[in-house]
Amino acid sequence: MKQTFNELSGKVALVTGGTKGAGRAIAERLSNAGAQVIITARNKPEIANENHYFISADLSTPTGTQKVAEEVFGKFGSLDILVNNLGGSETKAGGFAVLNDEEWERTIQINLLAPVRLDRVFLPKMIEQKSGVIIHIASIQGKLPLYDSTLPYAAAKAGLINYSKSLSNEVAPKGVRILTVSPGWIMTTSSEKMMERIAQSSNISKEEATQSVMDALGGIPFGRPAQPEEIAELVGFLVSPRAAYLTGTEFVIDGGTIPTI
Repeated sequence: MKQTFNELSGKVALVTGGTKGAGRAIAERLSNAGAQVIITARNKPEIANENHYFISADLSTPTGTQKVAEEVFGKFGSLDILVNNLGGSETKAGGFAVLNDEEWERTIQINLLAPVRLDRVFLPKMIEQKSGVIIHIASIQGKLPLYDSTLPYAAAKAGLINYSKSLSNEVAPKGVRILTVSPGWIMTTSSEKMMERIAQSSNISKEEATQSVMDALGGIPFGRPAQPEEIAELVGFLVSPRAAYLTGTEFVIDGGTIPTI
């Protein structure tokens, strides 16, 4: 969605995992609103955007965090917006018994400790300038876990949601806003490919494969997964001056998937 206003002009924003999926959509949304956008990932984006400054880093390690911090401060001096979007699960299905310590630790490093470390290096400068916004991209699995296949991921996202609320209470009086966005299923390029694989292996249509996954989630009342741009639009609003009084809140964007209030 092309933005026709410049409400983030003069702001410097960092989007982790910003080369694909929702991360790329968020980076483009903030850039369209006038921000200078920095993106990080382990690998360069397949399609480069000349408006985005890319830093290659593995944020699952303290060394990767330090590299990003040094480059951001060295190149831009400060940071106004941090979107901790990096996350994901690569653990195998089978429940608790098939997962070892290494798989738990890797998942927690990516989904919980990576944003904690980034917050720790960028928050002091935000507090010093008495302004800044940090967005933690969590997941509805923080409240609606799928124990068979993503047990560590769900636990890490639940921890991120709790941490985000606690952090907001600490830094809100100092001028920094902390917010959480918890998406449901997003139809990214990776999801599209997964639907194709399911359809092929089960000899069904792609639409039927999509419906089978929605059924496994307990249904999506809206009738479809989210588009990356829809997640990005919410983030774009939350980091803008229009959301100046919002902090410490989790925003669920799931098409109605979570069945409780």
